[in-house]
Amino acid sequence: MAMATSSRSFLFFLVSVLFFLTFSLQLGVAEPSLRPSDCKPRCEYRCSATSHKKPCMFYCQKCCATCLCVPPGTSGNKEVCPCYNDWKTKEGRPKCP
Repeated sequence: MAMATSSRSFLFFLVSVLFFLTFSLQLGVAEPSLRPSDCKPRCEYRCSATSHKKPCMFYCQKCCATCLCVPPGTSGNKEVCPCYNDWKTKEGRPKCP
């Protein structure tokens, strides 16, 4: 019985560590440390799921050039890039896709 509990504890610990590392790496991808040359491929992925690719790419690349950050994924996750997240249009809507 003690062996089974020990194995489960170790497995839980291992899964927790892997989850933490995966989450940390995902956050690290979007940190404001991009070079301007990294913007186009990141924006191509960011805009890959939208039907409005041309405006998405225009604004994403503009935001990336200023913020040097593109959030991970095709939408959401903007809190990872505060500059990207906080940049608004004159009307107060988000500027960056």
